[in-house]
Amino acid sequence: MNIRDLEYLVALAEHKHFRRAADACKISQPTLSGQIRKLEEELNTVLLERTSRKVLFTQSGLLLVEQAREVLREVKTFKEMASLQGKEMSGPLHLGVIPTLGPYLLPYIVSTIREKFPKIELFLYEAKTPQLAEQLESGKLDCAILPIKPELECFITTPMFSEPLQLAAPKNHPLAKEKEVEMKSLHGEEILMLEDGHCLRDNTAGYCFTMGAKENKHFQATSLETLHNMVATGVGITLMPELAILGDRSQDVVYIPCKNPTPERDVVLIYRPGSPLRHRYERVAQAIAEAVKPVLAQAKAEREGKEC
Repeated sequence: MNIRDLEYLVALAEHKHFRRAADACKISQPTLSGQIRKLEEELNTVLLERTSRKVLFTQSGLLLVEQAREVLREVKTFKEMASLQGKEMSGPLHLGVIPTLGPYLLPYIVSTIREKFPKIELFLYEAKTPQLAEQLESGKLDCAILPIKPELECFITTPMFSEPLQLAAPKNHPLAKEKEVEMKSLHGEEILMLEDGHCLRDNTAGYCFTMGAKENKHFQATSLETLHNMVATGVGITLMPELAILGDRSQDVVYIPCKNPTPERDVVLIYRPGSPLRHRYERVAQAIAEAVKPVLAQAKAEREGKEC
Protein backbone atom coordinates (compact mmCIF):
# COMPACT_ATOMS: atom_id res chain seq x y z
CA MET A 1 0.00 0.00 0.00
CA ASN A 2 1.20 3.53 -0.73
CA ILE A 3 -0.10 7.08 -0.63
CA ARG A 4 -1.22 6.96 -4.25
CA ASP A 5 -3.51 4.02 -3.47
CA LEU A 6 -5.25 6.13 -0.84
CA GLU A 7 -5.56 9.01 -3.29
CA TYR A 8 -7.19 6.66 -5.82
CA LEU A 9 -9.64 5.44 -3.17
CA VAL A 10 -10.63 8.96 -2.12
CA ALA A 11 -10.95 10.10 -5.76
CA LEU A 12 -13.30 7.21 -6.48
CA ALA A 13 -15.39 8.10 -3.43
CA GLU A 14 -15.61 11.74 -4.53
CA HIS A 15 -16.41 11.15 -8.21
CA LYS A 16 -18.38 7.88 -7.80
CA HIS A 17 -17.31 7.02 -11.33
CA PHE A 18 -14.23 5.07 -12.42
CA ARG A 19 -13.47 7.08 -15.55
CA ARG A 20 -13.89 10.49 -13.90
CA ALA A 21 -11.84 9.37 -10.91
CA ALA A 22 -9.13 8.04 -13.22
CA ASP A 23 -9.09 11.34 -15.13
CA ALA A 24 -8.75 13.25 -11.87
CA CYS A 25 -5.81 11.05 -10.87
CA LYS A 26 -4.31 11.32 -14.40
CA ILE A 27 -4.21 7.55 -14.91
CA SER A 28 -6.14 5.11 -17.10
CA GLN A 29 -9.40 3.57 -15.94
CA PRO A 30 -8.00 -0.01 -16.01
CA THR A 31 -5.06 1.13 -13.86
CA LEU A 32 -7.39 2.66 -11.31
CA SER A 33 -9.61 -0.42 -11.23
CA GLY A 34 -6.60 -2.70 -10.86
CA GLN A 35 -5.11 -0.65 -8.01
CA ILE A 36 -8.41 -0.69 -6.12
CA ARG A 37 -8.58 -4.49 -6.48
CA LYS A 38 -4.99 -4.80 -5.23
CA LEU A 39 -5.88 -2.60 -2.27
CA GLU A 40 -8.83 -4.85 -1.44
CA GLU A 41 -6.60 -7.91 -1.61
CA GLU A 42 -3.96 -6.32 0.59
CA LEU A 43 -6.53 -5.22 3.16
CA ASN A 44 -8.50 -8.46 2.79
CA THR A 45 -11.64 -6.30 2.68
CA VAL A 46 -14.32 -5.71 0.05
CA LEU A 47 -14.45 -1.95 -0.56
CA LEU A 48 -16.94 -1.81 -3.43
CA GLU A 49 -20.12 -3.55 -4.49
CA ARG A 50 -19.63 -4.65 -8.08
CA THR A 51 -23.17 -5.87 -8.82
CA SER A 52 -24.28 -2.43 -9.95
CA ARG A 53 -23.29 -0.10 -12.76
CA LYS A 54 -22.86 2.59 -10.11
CA VAL A 55 -19.90 2.86 -7.76
CA LEU A 56 -21.25 1.78 -4.38
CA PHE A 57 -19.01 1.50 -1.35
CA THR A 58 -19.52 -1.13 1.33
CA GLN A 59 -19.77 0.01 4.93
CA SER A 60 -16.16 -1.04 5.45
CA GLY A 61 -15.21 0.87 2.32
CA LEU A 62 -16.86 4.06 3.57
CA LEU A 63 -15.05 3.84 6.89
CA LEU A 64 -11.71 3.32 5.17
CA VAL A 65 -12.35 6.24 2.81
CA GLU A 66 -12.72 8.55 5.82
CA GLN A 67 -9.54 7.14 7.32
CA ALA A 68 -7.76 7.58 3.99
CA ARG A 69 -8.80 11.24 3.92
CA GLU A 70 -7.36 11.69 7.40
CA VAL A 71 -4.08 10.03 6.39
CA LEU A 72 -3.80 12.26 3.31
CA ARG A 73 -4.41 15.35 5.43
CA GLU A 74 -1.63 14.26 7.78
CA VAL A 75 0.70 13.63 4.85
CA LYS A 76 0.00 17.14 3.56
CA THR A 77 0.73 18.59 7.00
CA PHE A 78 3.98 16.60 7.09
CA LYS A 79 5.00 18.04 3.72
CA GLU A 80 4.11 21.55 4.87
CA MET A 81 6.26 21.16 7.96
CA ALA A 82 9.16 20.02 5.80
CA SER A 83 8.71 22.99 3.49
CA LEU A 84 9.00 25.36 6.46
CA GLN A 85 12.71 24.68 6.90
CA GLY A 86 13.89 28.23 6.21
CA LYS A 87 11.38 28.68 3.38
CA GLU A 88 8.21 29.98 4.99
CA MET A 89 7.37 32.33 2.11
CA SER A 90 8.37 30.05 -0.76
CA GLY A 91 6.92 27.01 -2.44
CA PRO A 92 3.43 26.21 -3.77
CA LEU A 93 0.31 27.97 -2.51
CA HIS A 94 -3.08 26.58 -3.56
CA LEU A 95 -5.56 29.40 -3.04
CA GLY A 96 -9.31 29.27 -3.63
CA VAL A 97 -11.63 32.22 -4.26
CA ILE A 98 -15.37 32.54 -4.90
CA PRO A 99 -16.71 33.55 -8.37
CA THR A 100 -18.31 36.81 -7.19
CA LEU A 101 -14.95 37.96 -5.82
CA GLY A 102 -12.36 36.22 -7.98
CA PRO A 103 -12.48 38.23 -11.23
CA TYR A 104 -12.22 41.52 -9.34
CA LEU A 105 -9.76 40.47 -6.61
CA LEU A 106 -7.39 38.30 -8.66
CA PRO A 107 -5.43 41.25 -10.11
CA TYR A 108 -4.59 42.35 -6.56
CA ILE A 109 -3.80 38.78 -5.46
CA VAL A 110 -1.45 38.04 -8.36
CA SER A 111 0.36 41.39 -8.37
CA THR A 112 0.76 41.41 -4.57
CA ILE A 113 2.21 37.91 -4.36
CA ARG A 114 4.53 38.53 -7.31
CA GLU A 115 5.82 41.71 -5.68
CA LYS A 116 5.88 40.76 -2.01
CA PHE A 117 6.51 36.99 -2.15
CA PRO A 118 8.18 36.17 -5.49
CA LYS A 119 9.28 32.73 -4.29
CA ILE A 120 5.68 31.57 -3.79
CA GLU A 121 4.31 29.46 -6.65
CA LEU A 122 0.64 30.44 -6.82
CA PHE A 123 -2.11 28.07 -7.93
CA LEU A 124 -5.58 29.65 -8.14
CA TYR A 125 -8.96 27.90 -8.01
CA GLU A 126 -12.43 29.41 -8.40
CA ALA A 127 -15.50 27.72 -6.92
CA LYS A 128 -18.53 28.41 -4.77
CA THR A 129 -18.18 28.40 -0.99
CA PRO A 130 -19.36 24.80 -0.33
CA GLN A 131 -16.87 23.42 -2.86
CA LEU A 132 -14.03 25.55 -1.50
CA ALA A 133 -14.75 24.43 2.05
CA GLU A 134 -14.78 20.79 0.97
CA GLN A 135 -11.52 21.13 -0.97
CA LEU A 136 -9.90 22.97 1.93
CA GLU A 137 -10.94 20.30 4.41
CA SER A 138 -9.68 17.51 2.15
CA GLY A 139 -6.30 19.21 1.71
CA LYS A 140 -6.67 20.06 -1.98
CA LEU A 141 -6.52 23.76 -1.08
CA ASP A 142 -4.20 25.49 1.36
CA CYS A 143 -6.48 28.46 2.02
CA ALA A 144 -9.44 30.31 0.53
CA ILE A 145 -10.70 33.90 0.30
CA LEU A 146 -14.44 34.41 0.70
CA PRO A 147 -17.03 36.25 2.84
CA ILE A 148 -17.25 35.06 6.42
CA LYS A 149 -20.11 32.63 7.14
CA PRO A 150 -21.15 30.75 10.30
CA GLU A 151 -20.63 27.35 8.66
CA LEU A 152 -16.93 28.15 8.22
CA GLU A 153 -16.27 28.26 11.96
CA CYS A 154 -14.31 24.99 11.75
CA PHE A 155 -11.51 26.90 9.95
CA ILE A 156 -9.15 29.58 11.20
CA THR A 157 -10.32 32.98 9.96
CA THR A 158 -8.12 35.95 9.10
CA PRO A 159 -10.06 39.21 8.50
CA MET A 160 -9.08 41.07 5.31
CA PHE A 161 -11.54 43.87 4.43
CA SER A 162 -15.20 44.87 4.40
CA GLU A 163 -16.66 45.40 0.94
CA PRO A 164 -19.76 47.62 0.61
CA LEU A 165 -22.69 46.51 -1.51
CA GLN A 166 -24.46 49.14 -3.59
CA LEU A 167 -27.88 49.08 -5.16
CA ALA A 168 -27.71 48.47 -8.91
CA ALA A 169 -30.76 49.81 -10.73
CA PRO A 170 -31.73 50.53 -14.35
CA LYS A 171 -31.24 54.20 -15.22
CA ASN A 172 -35.01 54.69 -15.59
CA HIS A 173 -35.88 53.13 -12.21
CA PRO A 174 -37.37 55.55 -9.64
CA LEU A 175 -34.61 54.77 -7.12
CA ALA A 176 -31.92 55.63 -9.69
CA LYS A 177 -32.56 59.33 -9.02
CA GLU A 178 -31.58 59.02 -5.34
CA LYS A 179 -28.11 59.93 -4.03
CA GLU A 180 -28.59 57.40 -1.21
CA VAL A 181 -31.21 54.73 -0.70
CA GLU A 182 -32.74 53.85 2.62
CA MET A 183 -32.91 50.07 2.78
CA LYS A 184 -36.54 50.29 3.86
CA SER A 185 -37.23 51.80 0.42
CA LEU A 186 -36.77 48.30 -1.01
CA HIS A 187 -40.04 47.15 0.55
CA GLY A 188 -42.13 45.55 -2.19
CA GLU A 189 -39.32 45.70 -4.78
CA GLU A 190 -38.38 42.64 -6.82
CA ILE A 191 -34.72 41.74 -6.39
CA LEU A 192 -32.67 39.89 -9.00
CA MET A 193 -30.64 37.14 -7.35
CA LEU A 194 -27.76 34.79 -8.05
CA GLU A 195 -28.42 31.05 -8.07
CA ASP A 196 -28.09 28.91 -4.94
CA GLY A 197 -24.59 28.29 -3.64
CA HIS A 198 -23.32 31.85 -4.02
CA CYS A 199 -22.42 33.67 -0.80
CA LEU A 200 -23.60 36.93 -2.32
CA ARG A 201 -27.08 35.47 -2.73
CA ASP A 202 -27.23 34.95 1.04
CA ASN A 203 -25.87 38.45 1.69
CA THR A 204 -28.43 40.03 -0.63
CA ALA A 205 -31.29 38.03 0.83
CA GLY A 206 -30.29 38.93 4.38
CA TYR A 207 -30.33 42.65 3.69
CA CYS A 208 -33.22 42.92 1.22
CA PHE A 209 -35.78 40.37 2.35
CA THR A 210 -35.78 41.64 5.93
CA MET A 211 -36.84 45.00 4.47
CA GLY A 212 -39.82 43.46 2.70
CA ALA A 213 -38.28 43.01 -0.73
CA LYS A 214 -39.00 39.84 -2.66
CA GLU A 215 -37.09 37.72 -5.15
CA ASN A 216 -37.75 37.84 -8.85
CA LYS A 217 -38.75 34.20 -9.38
CA HIS A 218 -38.45 34.30 -13.16
CA PHE A 219 -34.67 34.44 -13.28
CA GLN A 220 -31.54 33.47 -11.34
CA ALA A 221 -28.08 34.53 -12.51
CA THR A 222 -25.03 32.30 -12.63
CA SER A 223 -22.57 35.20 -12.45
CA LEU A 224 -22.32 38.89 -11.56
CA GLU A 225 -21.85 39.74 -15.22
CA THR A 226 -25.18 38.12 -16.07
CA LEU A 227 -26.80 39.84 -13.09
CA HIS A 228 -25.44 43.20 -14.29
CA ASN A 229 -26.78 42.64 -17.81
CA MET A 230 -30.22 41.76 -16.49
CA VAL A 231 -30.33 44.97 -14.48
CA ALA A 232 -29.23 46.88 -17.60
CA THR A 233 -32.20 45.49 -19.55
CA GLY A 234 -34.57 46.88 -16.90
CA VAL A 235 -35.70 43.53 -15.47
CA GLY A 236 -35.07 44.54 -11.86
CA ILE A 237 -32.63 45.74 -9.21
CA THR A 238 -30.01 44.01 -7.08
CA LEU A 239 -27.05 44.57 -4.75
CA MET A 240 -23.58 44.61 -6.30
CA PRO A 241 -20.22 44.47 -4.48
CA GLU A 242 -17.93 47.49 -4.67
CA LEU A 243 -15.01 45.76 -6.41
CA ALA A 244 -17.31 44.59 -9.20
CA ILE A 245 -18.52 48.16 -9.73
CA LEU A 246 -15.10 49.79 -10.08
CA GLY A 247 -14.35 50.62 -13.69
CA ASP A 248 -17.88 49.89 -14.89
CA ARG A 249 -18.61 52.42 -17.66
CA SER A 250 -22.12 51.19 -18.35
CA GLN A 251 -24.65 53.90 -19.18
CA ASP A 252 -27.62 51.68 -18.43
CA VAL A 253 -26.97 50.81 -14.77
CA VAL A 254 -26.87 53.27 -11.88
CA TYR A 255 -25.17 52.41 -8.57
CA ILE A 256 -26.54 54.00 -5.42
CA PRO A 257 -25.08 53.73 -1.89
CA CYS A 258 -27.46 52.27 0.70
CA LYS A 259 -27.89 53.08 4.38
CA ASN A 260 -29.77 52.04 7.51
CA PRO A 261 -28.18 49.55 7.43
CA THR A 262 -25.25 49.85 5.02
CA PRO A 263 -25.01 46.47 3.27
CA GLU A 264 -21.54 44.95 3.10
CA ARG A 265 -19.71 41.64 3.16
CA ASP A 266 -16.73 40.87 5.38
CA VAL A 267 -14.04 39.15 3.30
CA VAL A 268 -11.67 36.78 5.09
CA LEU A 269 -8.99 34.21 4.38
CA ILE A 270 -9.55 30.79 5.94
CA TYR A 271 -7.26 27.81 6.47
CA ARG A 272 -7.21 24.53 8.39
CA PRO A 273 -6.54 24.60 12.14
CA GLY A 274 -3.11 23.30 13.05
CA SER A 275 -1.55 24.07 9.69
CA PRO A 276 2.20 24.67 10.14
CA LEU A 277 2.02 27.23 7.32
CA ARG A 278 -0.40 29.51 9.14
CA HIS A 279 2.12 32.38 9.23
CA ARG A 280 2.41 32.19 5.44
CA TYR A 281 -1.36 32.47 5.06
CA GLU A 282 -1.59 35.32 7.56
CA ARG A 283 1.10 37.32 5.74
CA VAL A 284 -0.52 36.70 2.35
CA ALA A 285 -3.91 37.81 3.69
CA GLN A 286 -2.44 40.96 5.22
CA ALA A 287 -0.55 41.89 2.04
CA ILE A 288 -3.62 41.45 -0.20
CA ALA A 289 -5.77 43.42 2.25
CA GLU A 290 -3.23 46.26 2.26
CA ALA A 291 -3.51 46.41 -1.53
CA VAL A 292 -7.31 46.41 -1.60
CA LYS A 293 -8.22 48.70 1.32
CA PRO A 294 -6.87 51.91 -0.28
CA VAL A 295 -8.84 51.15 -3.45
CA LEU A 296 -12.07 50.78 -1.48
CA ALA A 297 -11.25 53.90 0.56
CA GLN A 298 -10.66 55.94 -2.60
CA ALA A 299 -13.94 54.73 -4.10
CA LYS A 300 -15.75 55.79 -0.92
CA ALA A 301 -14.08 59.21 -0.94
CA GLU A 302 -14.98 59.81 -4.59
CA ARG A 303 -18.55 58.72 -3.92
CA GLU A 304 -18.90 61.07 -0.95
CA GLY A 305 -17.31 63.87 -2.99
CA LYS A 306 -19.98 63.51 -5.68
CA GLU A 307 -22.71 63.62 -3.04
CA CYS A 308 -21.40 66.97 -1.79
